[in-house]
Amino acid sequence: MASEKGRGATRNEASGRFNIPHREADGDWLDALPAIDGLAPHRRTSVTIERARRIITRNNSPDIAFSQSINAYRGCEHGCIYCFARPSHAYHDLSPGLDFETCLFAKPDAAKLLKEELSRSNYRVAPIAMGTNTDPYQPIEREWRITRQCLEVLAECRHPLFITTKSNRILRDIDLLSDMARDRLVSVAISLTSLDPLVARTLEPRAPHPLRRLDAIRQLAEAGIPVLTSISPVIPGITDHEIEALVARVADAGAREVSYIPIRLPHEVAPLFRAWLDEHYPDRAGKVMSIIRDMRGGRDNDPDFRTRMRGQGVWADLIRTRFIKARMRAGLTGERLTVRTDLFRPPEGPQMRLF
Repeated sequence: MASEKGRGATRNEASGRFNIPHREADGDWLDALPAIDGLAPHRRTSVTIERARRIITRNNSPDIAFSQSINAYRGCEHGCIYCFARPSHAYHDLSPGLDFETCLFAKPDAAKLLKEELSRSNYRVAPIAMGTNTDPYQPIEREWRITRQCLEVLAECRHPLFITTKSNRILRDIDLLSDMARDRLVSVAISLTSLDPLVARTLEPRAPHPLRRLDAIRQLAEAGIPVLTSISPVIPGITDHEIEALVARVADAGAREVSYIPIRLPHEVAPLFRAWLDEHYPDRAGKVMSIIRDMRGGRDNDPDFRTRMRGQGVWADLIRTRFIKARMRAGLTGERLTVRTDLFRPPEGPQMRLF
């Protein structure tokens, strides 16, 4: 199956991890299908409303810098082929392939649920992360504005926040973010994987152009909002040659810090990535996967908390050394961007507003 224009995955097989019945289409019938029905129409994006019971998710992973997160959407239209969140769509009996980027879920009650959870007497303040499992500024945010609504609640409550996105759509909320930044309540991470628009278009087909993301970094920094840039994932043989240029450009745009993670291929992401390589980079697919396995202890993926974010072996060490030197040349010091937690005030209920 070849990739559709504007989509990342080249496949849409259902996951087999949860014993979902698997059907395989007859190859001879598929060969005759275009002659009978014509070419299949382009897959359209659909959005299903999800009525969640709560909106704050908690984790205790030792290598993740936050304990609370909000995901206003499930699935992501950006279609990044390497996205580690793709396997989560299997929980909904949907494919981590094309379904992940076309069959989306929106949680319109997110802001209401957030107010309820922040109002509980046993709530303990800790930074909330947005953009951990799906991009809060993916294209459907333009109409749904759920991220904006959640930001309004957090700004009202003076609640600390981390945002990760690869979209310049975040600039639409610069008024709220700059207000929060004045009290050191927010930090933004812009993801930039490649400066080459052709590479970016195949890796992240519906994410904004790299130059738009650099401009977003510049505008956020000029507004006084602390910006970190993630050049993750670093993909050997595809984007690793850009490490030095990426670090230099984001530092010049105003990023106060930069980070990276070698590519991770958990669960169904590995076969999806292999198929993507076969279509877009057949000349080096074997070499790329060989280096990835070398960095992951001989496997496509390493789930170990101690090494999954860093990689191991000669290739991982080489990437790490280059990154550290590039960061030093750019004048970045490894500063950790922190936010305040002492200004939180619970949301006001309708009765409180009468006084």
